[in-house]
Amino acid sequence: MAKQPSFTCSNCGAVHSKWSGRCDDCGAWNTITEDIPLSAGPAKAGLGDARGRAIALGTLASEDAPPPRTLSGIAELDRVLGGGLVEASAVLVGGDPGIGKSTMLLQAAAALGRAGLKAAYITGEEAAAQVRMRARRLGLGDAPVQLAAETNLRDILTTLDREAPDVAIIDSIQTMWLDTVGSAPGSVSQVRAAAHELTSFAKRKGTAVILVGHVTKDGQIAGPRVVEHMVDTVLYFEGERGHQFRILRAVKNRFGPADEIGVFEMTGGGLAEVANPSALFLSDRGANTAGSAVFAGIEGTRPVLCEFQALVAPAPAGQARRSVVGWDGGRLAMILAVLEARCGIPFAGLDVYLNVAGGLRITEPAADLAVAAALLSAREDVSLPANTVVFGEISLSGDLRPVGQTDARLKEAEKLGFGAAILPKGAKVSSDAKVAARQMPNLQTLVGDVFGAG
Repeated sequence: MAKQPSFTCSNCGAVHSKWSGRCDDCGAWNTITEDIPLSAGPAKAGLGDARGRAIALGTLASEDAPPPRTLSGIAELDRVLGGGLVEASAVLVGGDPGIGKSTMLLQAAAALGRAGLKAAYITGEEAAAQVRMRARRLGLGDAPVQLAAETNLRDILTTLDREAPDVAIIDSIQTMWLDTVGSAPGSVSQVRAAAHELTSFAKRKGTAVILVGHVTKDGQIAGPRVVEHMVDTVLYFEGERGHQFRILRAVKNRFGPADEIGVFEMTGGGLAEVANPSALFLSDRGANTAGSAVFAGIEGTRPVLCEFQALVAPAPAGQARRSVVGWDGGRLAMILAVLEARCGIPFAGLDVYLNVAGGLRITEPAADLAVAAALLSAREDVSLPANTVVFGEISLSGDLRPVGQTDARLKEAEKLGFGAAILPKGAKVSSDAKVAARQMPNLQTLVGDVFGAG
């Protein structure tokens, strides 16, 4: 009896028995495609005597050493990976077109090659001559990196099996195709099958495999979500084209902390590491002006200071706008509602613009208080006290909630010359902190004591 076809949603990976225009699991439209089986063979009626082989079962008390790390030669990349590349690991790197993924990985391959390791760079999007041209422009023309331009995964795996490199970079997973899958390159079946084969090769041969993935217009890695579950580490390369800063963020890491970031600066000679991102993000900050608040945040294990900029202006009748760059628009709407309902500060009939300077994206709830302070400063045209950082979470009742790692935030602020901080009451502040902590119980206190409003 012929096997019934199955259909998979490329957005969430849900499997359906028949095609439909809308996925019942995630609600996405036009994302369901038919799966093509990797191989079709006769099904056995029963197991009979063909039993599986026994596998060795270990215990948690095993004395195996931690997996050895291979330093990539780029400190910021090693930080995001959790200390370096792990042998037999699979890493998926995604980002917008032209953001610098190939540049960073080519620099890493060159550094690994110069360190005496065997690195292979396989491109499916460019000719080998184009990669050599970019390498010469970056000053990497003499690096001992094995280079190939190929899209047939069978040929790629055969070559990697013969050469046995320490690190293999595949640029990109969407251009790979298997002759056992009867669909076009870049389809859901091809991407899933190629990722499975490459991940299996990494585990079997001990080679660290780095896959480059395209992203959709929503910024998510294109293809089935199951690809992100297959690999060990998922990294996103973020940044605005108008800024020279690039953020490499770990959203999944089996060998280190997630949400760790590495900061790079795009230069004419490639990507340069930024050892002190706080100083970089605040380098263009001018005099203390209304609508500006410095937020002391935590990205992974690293404290980072950045500037929230707000602008509040009269809007045409019935056409008030809410525009956000670098923060969650839904959370901005919540802060505006709390300010109006709990503090009596209306924003109806006013345009509200919020921006995180430097192209950084903030997801931490601890930024609530800094956003509220920037909005109040812009609306009342009153500057915050000079050399002051702000952080804290706002509840719907208007109360301020303490956030973690207060001391790390204050030490980073002190390092950059800030002498005061506005934070929630109840936050645990070390007795030897040199930054004057101004603790507030609720948002109403901030509105009245700092801005004289409400």
